[in-house]
Amino acid sequence: MVALPRPTVTAVRVLSICFLAALFAGCAGSARQNSMQAPDNYFSMSLPGMGKGINPQMSPADPINAHLRSLQVPPPTVVREALLAQHQRWAGTPYRIGGTSERGIDCSALVRNVYRDTFNLELPRSTDGQVHKGRQIDRQELQAGDLVFFNPPGRYNHVGIYVGDGYFLHASTSQGVIISSLDNSYWRRHYWQSRRALEPTHLAQLSSRF
Repeated sequence: MVALPRPTVTAVRVLSICFLAALFAGCAGSARQNSMQAPDNYFSMSLPGMGKGINPQMSPADPINAHLRSLQVPPPTVVREALLAQHQRWAGTPYRIGGTSERGIDCSALVRNVYRDTFNLELPRSTDGQVHKGRQIDRQELQAGDLVFFNPPGRYNHVGIYVGDGYFLHASTSQGVIISSLDNSYWRRHYWQSRRALEPTHLAQLSSRF
């Protein structure tokens, strides 16, 4: 049998260097590929301090931007939630003609106060003035924040604010500040018109809850 020559020390070193170089090149290639792919749950990550799921290798701006994208709530929903918060504040306040406070309030004063406090928008004090604000819309077009007017028996017209799903916020002469259904036989019978003082997108931007 012919004896094979033993590899020299130099040859062993060269082979070792080539092997390590190939190994590191492979690791670097894998790391580079992974860094270019967003994790599957990238757009569902919470803000720091708001729960698990944060990738510590991401920059602080990445999860914040992802979280903001998840907060693209439709404007009518933003407006409705702001109006429901106002309802909690005013609920049960008795009706008083000419009243403007939580001791007693009439329908047009409630509408004016809610618009001022929620949207920083001043409306006229009276129903006769409010019915000329914005533009008239069809009842089927109603969105949260629109004004709904009624012409019941008696000297005065009535006004409320539509909150969505067929309901409106108003100061009822018999029950004070409540939320009522437009499909109620009384309100359906005396419905007059609806008006949009400002587009829902603008109301949402003005809302303190936006």
